[in-house]
Amino acid sequence: MKIRSRIVRGAVGTIALAGAIMLGGAGEALAASGTVNTDSGVAVTVRSSPSTSASSVGTVASGTAVTIDCQANGSTVTGKYGTTDIWDYVPSKGGYISDAYVYTGSDGRVAPDCAGSTLSCSTAGTGNPRTCAEAVAWAKAHVHTNNDPDYYRWCDRINSWAYGWTASGSETAYVHWTQLPGSYKHPGDTQVPAGGLAFFSNGGTGHTMISIGGGKFLSNDINGPGSFTETTIAQIKSKWNYTYLGWSQPWFKINH
Repeated sequence: MKIRSRIVRGAVGTIALAGAIMLGGAGEALAASGTVNTDSGVAVTVRSSPSTSASSVGTVASGTAVTIDCQANGSTVTGKYGTTDIWDYVPSKGGYISDAYVYTGSDGRVAPDCAGSTLSCSTAGTGNPRTCAEAVAWAKAHVHTNNDPDYYRWCDRINSWAYGWTASGSETAYVHWTQLPGSYKHPGDTQVPAGGLAFFSNGGTGHTMISIGGGKFLSNDINGPGSFTETTIAQIKSKWNYTYLGWSQPWFKINH
């Protein structure tokens, strides 16, 4: 299952295949291109900041090729190319358009982060006993490689422990993902701030783990049954063949 399916064009006449334009050192994506598309043909609103509530600074007609200088996290939007919280800064328009309406040839990011665009973990509105920083500290203090039965297959409960609860209130990690209010979810986004919760599907109970920042996470079982060790999204996907769903702010059903 892909969170944001892109329409693959033929080799000839590919719409601005929009891989990153490599202008600097090897592997450094300095800009990217894409094509704005909507099913209805209605123009896409350009916003002053990466939010649906930000003021409009113009529009981009469907079918227009655009240059993307950088990308930012913001409001989650569902559009022609799926659901995402990624926004593309279009310098020619002086603002942001949701990546949900831009064909870039990729389900992920294709341009650098805009300055100050990285989202941070927040417990606002959650009622959690611990802050994001306190939850990360708790998780780091409980790293172990031995087989602890309390950690075996209890990923969602472990996250709730980190935030000061005795249980998450959800039956499984996947159910937790489905119960999350939309405003707390960031589908498909792999840039998870420290304290954020990453979720995966596997056709059953799914999996979840807590970010400690820098693309690193602490997860049970991935490096041995009942263990709680450092890992990455890529390892969960490759070792267990799980599908990454996205991340969320630390909201738990137990108190909602």
